[in-house]
Amino acid sequence: MDSMDFQKPPGETRIVVAMSGGVDSSVTAALLAEQGYDVVGITLQLYDSGSEVHRKGACCAGQDIYDARNVADAIGIPHYVLNYETLFRESVIDAFADSYVAGETPIPCVTCNQTVKFRDLLAKARDLDADALATGHYVRRIAGPDGPELHRGVDPAKDQSYFLFATTRDQIDFLRFPLGGMSKDIVREHAARLSLPVATKPDSQDICFVPNGDYASIVAKLRPGSIDPGDIVDRDGRVLAHHDGIINFTIGQRRGIGIGGAETPLYVLRIEPDTHRVVVGPRAALARDVISLHDVNWLGGGELPTGKMEITAKMRSTQLPVSGVVQTDSDGGAVVELTEPEFGISPGQACVLYDGDRVLGGGWINRDQAA
Repeated sequence: MDSMDFQKPPGETRIVVAMSGGVDSSVTAALLAEQGYDVVGITLQLYDSGSEVHRKGACCAGQDIYDARNVADAIGIPHYVLNYETLFRESVIDAFADSYVAGETPIPCVTCNQTVKFRDLLAKARDLDADALATGHYVRRIAGPDGPELHRGVDPAKDQSYFLFATTRDQIDFLRFPLGGMSKDIVREHAARLSLPVATKPDSQDICFVPNGDYASIVAKLRPGSIDPGDIVDRDGRVLAHHDGIINFTIGQRRGIGIGGAETPLYVLRIEPDTHRVVVGPRAALARDVISLHDVNWLGGGELPTGKMEITAKMRSTQLPVSGVVQTDSDGGAVVELTEPEFGISPGQACVLYDGDRVLGGGWINRDQAA
């Protein structure tokens, strides 16, 4: 387990653990309790799973609260459930729907970490006189010359640093990530060794509040105008087909566009929410080697760099980092110049910047990236 970096002995150190009811957070709590820390488990009720989500593998709903409580009982720690449904809807679900209506492709997991978990839950941990808030994220917190740094998890298949780029320095100082130096297989072995009730529970999949992976139905329910029909056009504006709502499309999408018989494969190049048009064209038109960002969060040493700085970048959580340079501006934005063009850069997604394994920060991709 990664070093906890505390000055006090474990018995005098209180750690609040965010327990989602899954294997990762359960092992986090169990390992900390095994080492003698004063562990308090907290589970957030984020939505009413009974009426909206009828599937396994979604976190922070009814079954998962039950599982978290069973784990807490098994390892002998206090456990509390906090109802954050209103905060979650306002901070995450509404923002998710608004982003899709604006023709963007949102990342609600980043927003959830940025608001409900690392803002509201972290504040609650401080209220409980905790010395830290621990989570089951696969990311490492490493002491550096200018304070704690955020680094990728050692298991490339499980690394979650992309989703934590918006974490502030003050939050990182208070957070702990005990699983960052482990692989998923090792975590499963700990779960079995400790006889946790969730040892064989499957990993959560997709977006937690979306029933059966059908995000379009959620957006349509919250924002009825998002399902207004419109045209699918080429880059010259010629109508090729019609669609039943822009929320059914994302930048770079090829399958399910609804156009047959094209001489070359067609991809979604741009989504125009004001006109309800979806613009399609060849894959080559998706190529981008310059990306502009807004609301940049900087975790590198010192202030934002004023000149160009060599970095690697990820525009999607699953892609390998690509090389380039970044230059920030005084308004909280930045421009990333990539060595090689990337395809399918989508507004609303994040561009996360790295120096080796260290997370330097990142920002949100502007709408001007569309073709």
